[in-house]
Amino acid sequence: MADDHIRYDILAQEALRGVMRKVLAEVARTGLPGNHHFFITFLTGAPGVRVSSRLRERYPEQMTIVIQFQYWDLKVTDTGFEVGLSFSDVPEKLEIPFSAVRGFYDPSVNFELEFDVKTDSAEDEPATQPAPEPLAIVPEKKPETKKRAAAEAEKKPAVADAAGKGADVVSLDAFRKK
Repeated sequence: MADDHIRYDILAQEALRGVMRKVLAEVARTGLPGNHHFFITFLTGAPGVRVSSRLRERYPEQMTIVIQFQYWDLKVTDTGFEVGLSFSDVPEKLEIPFSAVRGFYDPSVNFELEFDVKTDSAEDEPATQPAPEPLAIVPEKKPETKKRAAAEAEKKPAVADAAGKGADVVSLDAFRKK
């Protein structure tokens, strides 16, 4: 296979992060329309992530937040967003760079994006390592899976550890001509 000097995988991820940025900026300006709400999974140890030590201890690797009913002060910049959320009745302010986001999901319309996130350990590896997998797009879930996910979301607090989340991920490589 030819070397990808253009790095389409990175360009595609940046473009789709732009979709998430635009959606969050619109919600910050006008509020959530209709039944839309978001599950956003991010790496808590990624550069630029600011969460309380209490949350970092509870979620040392990654966490998922829900932006739906009880959030405040959503602010979006070119590089990330900040939002106020309540965790076990304790208000918290989170600052999350878009580069730390692993997943963005709007269950009201079954729209999901999944991103590769570079970690510090990945940067320390030699350059001979293969390039990271390109953006993965998660296919539409079966109706019974959506109902189960919605029921589980109602039972859980505003934050859930997504480390055990199972999903069928289809790599774009599967559709490339060989």
